[in-house]
Amino acid sequence: MWLDDLNRSRLTSGNLAELVKTRYVRGVTTNPAIFDKAIRSGAVDYAADIARLSAAQANAETVVRELTTSDVRAACDVLHDVWIASNGVDGRVSIEVDPRLARNAPATIEQAQALWREVDRPNVLIKIPATREGLSAITEVTALGISVNVTLIFSVERYREVMHAYAQGLEKAIKAAIDVTKIHSVASFFVSRVDTEIDRQLEAIGSQEALDLRGRAAIANVRLAWHAYEDFVSSREWEALSAHGANVQRPLWASTGVKNPDYSDTRYVMDIAGSGCVNTMPEATLEAVNDHGQFRGDTLSGNHIEAQEVFVALSDVGVHINEVCEILEEEGVDSFIAAWENLLANVETALAQS
Repeated sequence: MWLDDLNRSRLTSGNLAELVKTRYVRGVTTNPAIFDKAIRSGAVDYAADIARLSAAQANAETVVRELTTSDVRAACDVLHDVWIASNGVDGRVSIEVDPRLARNAPATIEQAQALWREVDRPNVLIKIPATREGLSAITEVTALGISVNVTLIFSVERYREVMHAYAQGLEKAIKAAIDVTKIHSVASFFVSRVDTEIDRQLEAIGSQEALDLRGRAAIANVRLAWHAYEDFVSSREWEALSAHGANVQRPLWASTGVKNPDYSDTRYVMDIAGSGCVNTMPEATLEAVNDHGQFRGDTLSGNHIEAQEVFVALSDVGVHINEVCEILEEEGVDSFIAAWENLLANVETALAQS
């Protein structure tokens, strides 16, 4: 379990350290929306840094970069012991490249390197969106020996491309004599947003056949992704890389907070549990799991045929998963850009007032 949240107060109050101790949090993920909320709602926590940077005549871009990398660096330090104990597998903290670069591979590669240097912690993960343009960036950044969190994955087809892009990066790293045992990666496959969009379409259709399919798509999608992962790690391509000590790119289930109150608040954890995967969750979901989650063992493996039948049924009523995933990718990129630009605007205002 990783926590999908970070702010200065969690660090200074000891809250993050407490969650590591009492809630078995083993990593942290961030995104532009999380930082926007953190700095907007925690103005007092960041006031001294903003005043210092204002005195140095820093612009909003510089301030945002310093505040976010500082928080991620501190979180990496909190999780350092977890990183050591897990041999580098867990204890990871993610920071995302500027979402405005999501369609610009060369700029993404350049900024990924800059973030890696600025955070300067071996347990950081640099987040790169899994847009079509982002695939080559994933390969090149991995080839440089940088550990990557690939984010905004919605379709199983794109997930397969992400796994291949990571493998290509490892191949290039091996040829460059880079120690691939030090490279780690996760692939963030988004969950709840799939149900939100597909349920909306099913309710618009309104037939009983359509309504009976509500709430089934997201979990089915994850189970098909898990099957694709199992296929990949048993392939000859991965066998060759594994022989060099390469670390598998773990599937990470993201967007696991339940948005529909009619659904169980732990469904996107307990219904998609499997050995080796990561589930990054908001604190409300983390607490729900701790309070009343009912672990049923592996709920991923062996369910791919049934999962595929869900998408056949969806197609029969006029809902097509590939079209949905294209919509969600565009919306995901746009929402992160909006959050980033809002963050910059809020920091600009704070600089003017300091």
